[in-house]
Amino acid sequence: MLEIRGGRLDVITEEAEHQESTNMADGGGRATRGVSTFQRFSVDTDESLCFEPCEDRLPPPTGAEDGPHCDVFQTESDILTIRNQLQGKVTEMENFASHLEEIFLTVEENFGRQEQHLEQHYNDVLQTLSQRYDDRAAGLEEEKKGKLEALYKQLLACGQAMDASKELIETAQEVYRCHDKRLFLKAVMPTIRRIEEFAEEQVDLTLATSLEFNTPLADLSDVKTMMDSINIVPAPSAPVINPQTPNSATQTSLRVCWSLFSDDTVEYYELYYRPVLEDTPADGSCAPQVSKVKVKETHRTVTDLLPNAQYELWVTATNTTGISPASEKTLYVTVPSPPAIKQRECTSCPEAALIRWESGNTNPVDSYTVELREMGPGASESIAESVVAVPTCQCLIQLQTGRRYLICVRAVNIGGPSGRSEVIAVATTGTLFYLLEDTAHPCLSISEDGFTIFYEEEELPISAMALEDNNNAFTRCAAVLGDLIPVRGRHYWEVEVDDGTEFRIGVASEDTERNTYLGANNTSWCMRHILTPSRHKYEFLHNGWSPDLRITVNPVRIGVALDYERGALSFFNVALEQHLHTFQCHFQNYVQPCFGLDNPGALTVHNGIEAPKYAFI
Repeated sequence: MLEIRGGRLDVITEEAEHQESTNMADGGGRATRGVSTFQRFSVDTDESLCFEPCEDRLPPPTGAEDGPHCDVFQTESDILTIRNQLQGKVTEMENFASHLEEIFLTVEENFGRQEQHLEQHYNDVLQTLSQRYDDRAAGLEEEKKGKLEALYKQLLACGQAMDASKELIETAQEVYRCHDKRLFLKAVMPTIRRIEEFAEEQVDLTLATSLEFNTPLADLSDVKTMMDSINIVPAPSAPVINPQTPNSATQTSLRVCWSLFSDDTVEYYELYYRPVLEDTPADGSCAPQVSKVKVKETHRTVTDLLPNAQYELWVTATNTTGISPASEKTLYVTVPSPPAIKQRECTSCPEAALIRWESGNTNPVDSYTVELREMGPGASESIAESVVAVPTCQCLIQLQTGRRYLICVRAVNIGGPSGRSEVIAVATTGTLFYLLEDTAHPCLSISEDGFTIFYEEEELPISAMALEDNNNAFTRCAAVLGDLIPVRGRHYWEVEVDDGTEFRIGVASEDTERNTYLGANNTSWCMRHILTPSRHKYEFLHNGWSPDLRITVNPVRIGVALDYERGALSFFNVALEQHLHTFQCHFQNYVQPCFGLDNPGALTVHNGIEAPKYAFI
């Protein structure tokens, strides 16, 4: 049994005592020896991980039935199996721990929001009660002021009445004490009238105001509503989907993240998504189906999607109270499909290679990445170099001479890089190019491999041929151009012909006129073979002029050497390694190989071969 505790590894091996017994029978003896071994591995850690002992026993080795038993042991494969199982369990536990951590963070976020929610309600209730207290205190103050003012006025009236009564009493006493009858009679009557008038006046002796204060019932319904709302979780506000992050997608999946910019409590989210199709009618009658997933966290990886497709996504949040408004719709895009390299349009030379490909995606991609690895002994198995952020479907790559490379292409958008395209092999031993079929005269046909030109006898005469749909094809001279890599270096190729074929081979500018013959203008340089009744005639034409040269041995394989640095175009008889002619011209623009047939026959181009030493002496 293997136990793990506290970080200490103890290996305890207990071996039973060996018991030997000797039995003698028929004058002979045979010793029987039994050995049993029990092993226990104890590893102390904070948690205990136990493995139950295995009851199975290893079978005895072949041929050992009659011999002594072997000790039980674990082979290296068993150890590797157990290790792989442990690694798998560790991975599962790590994933589970990560999931628990996400749940913990979600619970903590919800608790924080609820705590803020309660604190806000508490502050709102205190503020409301404080406002009600202030309003009630102000009302009592006004009522007290009114009561005091009324009592004060009544007190003043009582004082005035008492002063008047005192004055009348004093006047009556003075009249009563008067001994002069004449004065008495004169003063008594006015005094009596004043006493009568005072007696007729009604003095209000009741209190002008109540001594009790009004105690109206306080309207705390809004406070009660607020208190009740503490137990009611409000419906969430609308979530916000985050913009797509780089490298967050595959060809069939998207990782979507969103945020909730509020203190709301959310039980779960619902993520909606659908593909964005360019040909969807405006009335929405054929709109793509909307898919929905239920999510606990604020992120989700959506699977089973289309490659290099745009998807419209939005999300809602839900709790016990209700559903939030939907977020604004956001566009995500899956990883593109792998590009398709157009091998017939890829060219190379000893210093570089021009790789062309098709995107293969309906939606535009952000860029492309070209990956290359050198082949051969000692070359690394991994990707040796990557050319990134290529904006178009072609890339000119600088390479080392005399090497072989494996090259592939990836398409890249914000979701991430696509899978690799099919790998092509590129050699930098020589110059490799293919013939441009769109420049070929209609009398010519090109072989399937793209290196042989045919001019069949049953074709119409050249003068009768005309092209209306293809402005890039030759219309007068039965010729075709080659797709030479645009690199200013040294290029070499060979052309195989026969004695009975009239041909033109050389180079021409890409914009050379298509309605003239090769060598008849200032944008083409070529070697021409003409059959005459008496001999084979060879001309080296440029702008309609040729030097007077005679070639005694008819070449059947002609080497063409183009040297941009020296400004030279040379022709050789490959079989004899014989120099035929050299044009000296500083080419201002890039030129392309050109090949023409002036009578029925065939012509084969050999390229991608190493240039002989004599070609660039």
